[in-house]
Amino acid sequence: MATTTFLSNATINITQGVTTTDLSDQANAVSVMIGVDSLESTAFGDTGHRFTAGLQNVEVTMTLFLSYGAAEVEAILASCVGTGSTVLTISPSGTTESATNPEYIITNCMLSDFTPINSTVGELATVEVTFTGGTWVRDVTTP
Repeated sequence: MATTTFLSNATINITQGVTTTDLSDQANAVSVMIGVDSLESTAFGDTGHRFTAGLQNVEVTMTLFLSYGAAEVEAILASCVGTGSTVLTISPSGTTESATNPEYIITNCMLSDFTPINSTVGELATVEVTFTGGTWVRDVTTP
């Protein structure tokens, strides 16, 4: 049974090249899925399937409010498309890492595509993007 209540206030930093941008105030949803590939290691004599960890896999999905300009959401995402070198730093609540606020750093992830124009009359323009691949590290140490 849960003993605490958590109100999310995630931080999202995107680094492309030498430029890091905090998009926390431009997002209203983020999810991070981490794991490893399962490699079958079943050998003769085993009575069931056995597996071992393979390469890491990661998928980060976020919903961002679209904005346009030199250092705005659309330009930042456009600079990430197809590079495979984007770094994402995401934590559930603020930038101070701890056991209760782990930071996930995803290095060399890929944004293969995104929708730069997504408009509906009377609604805020948003875009959902998914970064895949790369390697992940969970950090709980205070800088």
